Amino acid sequence: MPTTIHRLVEACRAGTEPACIARLGSGWAVMGQRQVLRGYCLLLPDPVVPHLNVLPPAQRSAFMTDVGTLGEAVREATGALRINYAIFGNLDPALHAHVHPRYADEPEDMRTGHPWVYDWAQAPEFSLVVHGELRDLIRRKLL
Repeated sequence: MPTTIHRLVEACRAGTEPACIARLGSGWAVMGQRQVLRGYCLLLPDPVVPHLNVLPPAQRSAFMTDVGTLGEAVREATGALRINYAIFGNLDPALHAHVHPRYADEPEDMRTGHPWVYDWAQAPEFSLVVHGELRDLIRRKLL
């Protein structure tokens, strides 16, 4: 059953996904479709697998290293205080890692919560006009 992750990876491969940042060793770095926190990104494995534990140890290590590398690029590009990382796969049963920049100017009651406390439905959708420059800056930090 194809998931959103499968569709995004196919679009990255085809060069048609505007949120695509770069191809890393283990997969694709993309900007989140909802920019609930400015610079929110994901790492999508290529090929797509159901979850982290199906990867052989070397590929698992490569994926986790790429997650950290993406996080560092996001932190440098955004000036975030820190990066939160998450891997669930409950809604879309395919491996993908969330990379959330966290900022000093977040509302006090939100700053210490996980990123899902925000109203994702109200978050701006990724737009090349609005987010393209940040996407490109993250790409330059990665490459």
